[in-house]
Amino acid sequence: MSAVIVTGTDTGVGKTVFAAGLTAALGATYWKPVQSGLEDATDTATVTDLSGAKTLPEAYRLNMPASPHLSAEDMGLEIDLSRLALPQVEGPLVVEGAGGVMVPLNREHFFLNLFARWQAPVVLVARTALGTINHTALSLMALRNAGCKVVGVAFIGEAEPDVEQTIAQMCNTRHLGRLPHIDNLTRDGLTAAFDAIDVATIRGAL
Repeated sequence: MSAVIVTGTDTGVGKTVFAAGLTAALGATYWKPVQSGLEDATDTATVTDLSGAKTLPEAYRLNMPASPHLSAEDMGLEIDLSRLALPQVEGPLVVEGAGGVMVPLNREHFFLNLFARWQAPVVLVARTALGTINHTALSLMALRNAGCKVVGVAFIGEAEPDVEQTIAQMCNTRHLGRLPHIDNLTRDGLTAAFDAIDVATIRGAL
Protein backbone atom coordinates (compact mmCIF):
# COMPACT_ATOMS: atom_id res chain seq x y z
CA MET A 1 0.00 0.00 0.00
CA SER A 2 1.27 3.47 -0.89
CA ALA A 3 -0.35 6.65 0.37
CA VAL A 4 -0.24 10.33 -0.53
CA ILE A 5 -1.54 13.11 1.70
CA VAL A 6 -3.48 16.04 0.26
CA THR A 7 -3.48 19.05 2.55
CA GLY A 8 -4.13 22.74 2.01
CA THR A 9 -2.88 26.15 3.03
CA ASP A 10 -6.31 26.96 4.49
CA THR A 11 -9.94 25.91 4.59
CA GLY A 12 -11.82 26.16 1.31
CA VAL A 13 -8.82 26.22 -1.02
CA GLY A 14 -10.23 23.42 -3.16
CA LYS A 15 -8.34 20.43 -1.83
CA THR A 16 -11.39 18.13 -1.84
CA VAL A 17 -11.91 18.72 -5.57
CA PHE A 18 -8.18 18.20 -6.10
CA ALA A 19 -8.25 15.02 -3.99
CA ALA A 20 -11.16 13.71 -6.08
CA GLY A 21 -9.28 14.32 -9.31
CA LEU A 22 -6.12 12.76 -7.94
CA THR A 23 -7.97 9.72 -6.62
CA ALA A 24 -9.46 9.11 -10.06
CA ALA A 25 -6.17 9.75 -11.87
CA LEU A 26 -4.26 7.30 -9.66
CA GLY A 27 -7.00 4.68 -9.56
CA ALA A 28 -6.76 5.08 -5.80
CA THR A 29 -8.91 4.67 -2.71
CA TYR A 30 -9.86 7.86 -0.83
CA TRP A 31 -9.93 8.42 2.94
CA LYS A 32 -10.87 11.48 4.94
CA PRO A 33 -9.98 10.50 8.52
CA VAL A 34 -11.81 13.39 10.24
CA GLN A 35 -14.94 15.09 8.90
CA SER A 36 -16.12 18.22 10.70
CA GLY A 37 -19.60 19.39 9.73
CA LEU A 38 -22.34 17.04 8.56
CA GLU A 39 -25.09 19.44 7.49
CA ASP A 40 -23.89 19.66 3.88
CA ALA A 41 -22.49 16.88 1.70
CA THR A 42 -19.39 15.40 3.30
CA ASP A 43 -16.05 15.50 1.52
CA THR A 44 -16.23 11.72 1.14
CA ALA A 45 -19.58 12.03 -0.64
CA THR A 46 -18.19 14.76 -2.89
CA VAL A 47 -15.17 12.63 -3.83
CA THR A 48 -17.44 9.66 -4.53
CA ASP A 49 -19.54 11.77 -6.90
CA LEU A 50 -16.57 13.37 -8.67
CA SER A 51 -14.29 10.35 -8.95
CA GLY A 52 -16.42 7.20 -8.86
CA ALA A 53 -13.59 5.75 -6.79
CA LYS A 54 -13.70 3.56 -3.72
CA THR A 55 -13.85 5.53 -0.47
CA LEU A 56 -13.36 4.49 3.15
CA PRO A 57 -15.52 5.62 6.09
CA GLU A 58 -14.21 8.42 8.25
CA ALA A 59 -12.71 7.54 11.63
CA TYR A 60 -14.50 10.57 13.12
CA ARG A 61 -17.73 12.16 11.89
CA LEU A 62 -18.23 15.38 13.84
CA ASN A 63 -21.39 17.44 13.67
CA MET A 64 -20.19 21.01 14.09
CA PRO A 65 -18.46 22.74 11.13
CA ALA A 66 -15.38 23.88 13.04
CA SER A 67 -11.84 22.85 13.82
CA PRO A 68 -11.83 19.12 14.60
CA HIS A 69 -10.78 19.61 18.22
CA LEU A 70 -13.72 21.95 18.83
CA SER A 71 -16.16 19.77 16.91
CA ALA A 72 -15.07 16.74 18.91
CA GLU A 73 -15.36 18.58 22.22
CA ASP A 74 -18.85 19.73 21.25
CA MET A 75 -19.79 16.04 21.12
CA GLY A 76 -17.98 15.18 24.34
CA LEU A 77 -15.12 13.49 22.47
CA GLU A 78 -11.37 13.80 22.14
CA ILE A 79 -9.72 12.70 18.92
CA ASP A 80 -7.34 9.81 19.58
CA LEU A 81 -4.44 9.69 17.12
CA SER A 82 -4.10 5.94 17.63
CA ARG A 83 -7.41 5.57 15.75
CA LEU A 84 -5.93 7.39 12.76
CA ALA A 85 -3.36 4.90 11.51
CA LEU A 86 -3.27 4.69 7.72
CA PRO A 87 -5.65 1.94 6.60
CA GLN A 88 -4.32 -0.93 4.52
CA VAL A 89 -5.78 -1.02 1.02
CA GLU A 90 -4.87 -2.49 -2.33
CA GLY A 91 -3.22 0.08 -4.56
CA PRO A 92 -2.69 3.78 -3.82
CA LEU A 93 -4.47 5.63 -1.02
CA VAL A 94 -5.29 9.36 -1.17
CA VAL A 95 -5.71 10.85 2.31
CA GLU A 96 -7.23 14.30 2.75
CA GLY A 97 -6.62 16.41 5.81
CA ALA A 98 -9.03 19.00 7.23
CA GLY A 99 -8.32 22.67 6.64
CA GLY A 100 -4.64 23.56 6.79
CA VAL A 101 -1.48 21.99 8.12
CA MET A 102 -1.79 23.51 11.59
CA VAL A 103 -5.42 22.61 12.25
CA PRO A 104 -5.70 21.10 15.76
CA LEU A 105 -6.94 17.53 16.14
CA ASN A 106 -7.01 17.80 19.92
CA ARG A 107 -5.49 20.08 22.54
CA GLU A 108 -2.05 18.55 22.04
CA HIS A 109 -1.70 17.67 18.36
CA PHE A 110 -2.07 19.37 15.00
CA PHE A 111 -2.72 17.60 11.71
CA LEU A 112 0.98 18.26 11.06
CA ASN A 113 1.87 15.83 13.87
CA LEU A 114 -0.23 13.16 12.20
CA PHE A 115 1.36 13.79 8.80
CA ALA A 116 4.81 13.45 10.35
CA ARG A 117 3.78 10.20 12.04
CA TRP A 118 2.48 8.75 8.77
CA GLN A 119 5.66 9.56 6.80
CA ALA A 120 3.74 9.58 3.52
CA PRO A 121 4.46 12.10 0.72
CA VAL A 122 2.46 15.33 0.87
CA VAL A 123 0.87 17.43 -1.86
CA LEU A 124 0.08 20.97 -0.73
CA VAL A 125 -2.92 22.64 -2.38
CA ALA A 126 -2.84 26.44 -2.51
CA ARG A 127 -4.97 29.26 -3.88
CA THR A 128 -3.57 31.58 -6.50
CA ALA A 129 -5.31 34.53 -4.81
CA LEU A 130 -3.68 37.37 -2.87
CA GLY A 131 -1.93 36.14 0.28
CA THR A 132 -1.03 32.75 -1.08
CA ILE A 133 2.74 33.31 -1.05
CA ASN A 134 2.79 33.82 2.71
CA HIS A 135 0.37 30.97 3.48
CA THR A 136 2.12 28.55 1.15
CA ALA A 137 5.63 29.39 2.34
CA LEU A 138 4.63 28.96 5.99
CA SER A 139 2.88 25.66 5.29
CA LEU A 140 5.88 24.30 3.38
CA MET A 141 8.22 25.39 6.17
CA ALA A 142 6.09 23.64 8.78
CA LEU A 143 5.87 20.42 6.76
CA ARG A 144 9.61 20.28 6.10
CA ASN A 145 10.56 21.14 9.67
CA ALA A 146 8.38 18.22 10.79
CA GLY A 147 10.26 15.86 8.48
CA CYS A 148 7.49 15.44 5.90
CA LYS A 149 8.37 14.69 2.29
CA VAL A 150 6.71 17.38 0.15
CA VAL A 151 6.01 16.37 -3.45
CA GLY A 152 5.11 19.91 -4.50
CA VAL A 153 2.37 22.51 -4.67
CA ALA A 154 -0.80 22.30 -6.76
CA PHE A 155 -2.63 25.57 -7.36
CA ILE A 156 -6.36 26.28 -7.57
CA GLY A 157 -7.82 29.38 -9.21
CA GLU A 158 -7.14 31.85 -11.96
CA ALA A 159 -3.66 31.74 -13.49
CA GLU A 160 -1.13 33.91 -11.65
CA PRO A 161 2.16 32.88 -13.31
CA ASP A 162 4.36 35.34 -11.41
CA VAL A 163 2.92 34.32 -8.05
CA GLU A 164 3.12 30.61 -8.84
CA GLN A 165 6.70 30.91 -10.06
CA THR A 166 7.70 32.94 -7.02
CA ILE A 167 6.44 30.19 -4.72
CA ALA A 168 8.14 27.44 -6.72
CA GLN A 169 11.45 29.32 -6.84
CA MET A 170 11.67 30.88 -3.38
CA CYS A 171 10.27 27.83 -1.59
CA ASN A 172 12.33 25.41 -3.68
CA THR A 173 9.31 23.29 -4.46
CA ARG A 174 7.85 21.65 -7.54
CA HIS A 175 4.93 23.30 -9.34
CA LEU A 176 2.47 20.44 -9.85
CA GLY A 177 0.08 22.38 -12.08
CA ARG A 178 -3.08 24.41 -11.63
CA LEU A 179 -6.78 23.65 -11.62
CA PRO A 180 -9.06 26.52 -12.67
CA HIS A 181 -12.36 27.10 -10.97
CA ILE A 182 -14.71 24.75 -12.83
CA ASP A 183 -18.24 25.98 -13.48
CA ASN A 184 -20.87 23.23 -13.23
CA LEU A 185 -18.36 20.84 -11.71
CA THR A 186 -18.85 17.28 -12.96
CA ARG A 187 -16.79 14.11 -13.03
CA ASP A 188 -15.99 14.55 -16.72
CA GLY A 189 -15.17 18.22 -16.27
CA LEU A 190 -12.77 17.49 -13.43
CA THR A 191 -11.10 14.68 -15.37
CA ALA A 192 -10.50 17.02 -18.30
CA ALA A 193 -9.16 19.81 -16.09
CA PHE A 194 -6.87 17.40 -14.26
CA ASP A 195 -4.82 16.92 -17.43
CA ALA A 196 -3.01 20.08 -16.30
CA ILE A 197 -1.76 18.37 -13.11
CA ASP A 198 1.58 16.57 -12.97
CA VAL A 199 0.18 13.22 -11.86
CA ALA A 200 3.32 11.40 -13.00
CA THR A 201 5.44 13.16 -10.39
CA ILE A 202 2.93 12.41 -7.66
CA ARG A 203 2.73 8.77 -8.73
CA GLY A 204 6.52 8.57 -8.71
CA ALA A 205 6.62 9.74 -5.10
CA LEU A 206 4.46 6.86 -3.86
